[in-house]
Amino acid sequence: MNASAESTYKGIILAGGAGRRLLPLTHGVSKQLMPVYDKPMIHYPLSTLMLASIRDILVITTPRDQAAFETFLGDGSQWGISLSYAVQEEPKGIAQAFLIGESFIAETPVSLILGDNIFYAEGLADKLSVAAERTQGATIFGYYVTDPERYGVVSFDAAGKALDIVEKPTEPKSHYAVTGLYFYDKQVVDIAKSLRPSDRGELEITDVNRAYLEREQLAVEILGRGTAWLDTGTHDSLLDAAVFVRVIEKRQGLKIACPEEIAYRMGYITDRELEQLAADFGESGYARYLMAVLREER
Repeated sequence: MNASAESTYKGIILAGGAGRRLLPLTHGVSKQLMPVYDKPMIHYPLSTLMLASIRDILVITTPRDQAAFETFLGDGSQWGISLSYAVQEEPKGIAQAFLIGESFIAETPVSLILGDNIFYAEGLADKLSVAAERTQGATIFGYYVTDPERYGVVSFDAAGKALDIVEKPTEPKSHYAVTGLYFYDKQVVDIAKSLRPSDRGELEITDVNRAYLEREQLAVEILGRGTAWLDTGTHDSLLDAAVFVRVIEKRQGLKIACPEEIAYRMGYITDRELEQLAADFGESGYARYLMAVLREER
């Protein structure tokens, strides 16, 4: 990671929902504030947006959890970014995020990431930069899965051009699921406003993607072998994600989704600011890691 120019994109983290599949863990806390090994879940999508050089980010939460997110994350200035907050009164689909965030988006391109999605890969920042450099149309990411019927699925022609996107198909035409990370130009708010709720009563993100596809303005980037895409919405997947992060970090001695390190390496904060952040963590291993990053760069 090196210092890079700020992206023209704004970012939205959708961290709403009741987390019912994680009950009783989520009785009193948002699932996005629960730990994934050594850091809260929200740090992972936040770090993904930061790696895309996105520094103006809206966090959408539930009415119950907004204060907790604000207390935990603050205004983002400690990482050289800007965080603001909005409430999703009740979950009515992923695409509702663009209606809630309309004034925040304000005619700019925007990247949306789901608050329970974790991405990890060599060269991930480069792939994100490619998407963030597109100012027209939309970019989504396809990931090969063995159970595509659980996801929105994108199918391709022989030349690799996207043909169709179907939400949870009974007979999938491909094994490529659409991940919970999306880049859209300023058309997305008007597209979201034009949607009708699905049979589930939700504004479906698949319908947004299909609208761009019909306009021939949809790019699909494939996340290939060596990429991990983890959804932490169940007890098993939450544990799997924690084990995955632990194995990588213990093996390499490098942390995944450390916003302090990302901010420092991208030039968002200074040596002195990183040193102060490390001091704030006391005698913890996290503090020692940040100081090691600082010594390495010096």
